[in-house]
Amino acid sequence: MATPLGWSQGGSGSVCLAFDQLRDVIESQEELIHQLRNVMILQDENFVSKEEFQAVEKKLVEEKAAHAKTKVLLAKEEEKLQFALGEVEVLSKQLEKEKLAFEKALSNVKSRVLQESSKKDQLITKCNEIESHIIKQEDILNGKENEIKELQQVICQQKQIFRNHMSDFRIQKQQENYMAQVLDQKHKKTSGMRQAQRHQRLREK
Repeated sequence: MATPLGWSQGGSGSVCLAFDQLRDVIESQEELIHQLRNVMILQDENFVSKEEFQAVEKKLVEEKAAHAKTKVLLAKEEEKLQFALGEVEVLSKQLEKEKLAFEKALSNVKSRVLQESSKKDQLITKCNEIESHIIKQEDILNGKENEIKELQQVICQQKQIFRNHMSDFRIQKQQENYMAQVLDQKHKKTSGMRQAQRHQRLREK
């Protein structure tokens, strides 16, 4: 027998199964009652014994009683089934609400993740730019350091040349002083000799 619309196999599956079984029993009982009625109609047309008629009649009464009892059980099972279907509908609506809430929360999380990912990419790009700038500055500083080293070497060479020039200048100055002293001594000696000669001449006169 087909499962009722909106009904899913689950915790109330046993209720649905019992409901189907009761329907099958009722259908069987109704078929049997129909057959018994046909038998009674045939018995009316044909002669049957009183015992057979009473037995059939008793069986018919029993079947009717069983049929009525089965209908009562079926009504109870239908009530249970409707209650279970109502619970399923409530749970389905609650599940749908929870599903929508989850999808909304998931969408918010995805949006935040995309935003954070975008911020992360921007930070990475900024860091790369800063790193590139630092590398360029380091290259410039290295170039300046090399220039400074070259200038220091030139200055050292110039200092050495200056020291050499100063040393040569001192030597030259000393030589000039020495020559000046020698010439001065010669000059004094010559002047002395001339004065002595002049005095000698004066005495001779």
